[in-house]
Amino acid sequence: MYAVIRTGSSQTRVEQGQVVRIDRRSEAEGSTISLTPVMIVDGDTVLSTPSDLAAATVTAQVMGEEKGPKIRAMTYKAKANVRKRWGHRQKYTAVEITKISAK
Repeated sequence: MYAVIRTGSSQTRVEQGQVVRIDRRSEAEGSTISLTPVMIVDGDTVLSTPSDLAAATVTAQVMGEEKGPKIRAMTYKAKANVRKRWGHRQKYTAVEITKISAK
């Protein structure tokens, strides 16, 4: 059994017991959160319509925060003495999927 969940602007395929990184959330470490399922697959049964997913839940436990890789970029314009550097490091929340319930 697996589910596809929506977190922020992305969708992720998850299974029970799996640890995944999702967009940063404000919940404390050790707390339980509920994630929105987009699709649940259990063998040959596929639940994907809003009426099927109304009672479905994906429960996860917050493991902590992590940081993604450092991304560095630069722009340069020749003969104009224009140089600009910037960097970015995305912050994630690590969660462990504890229960997928289709009800």
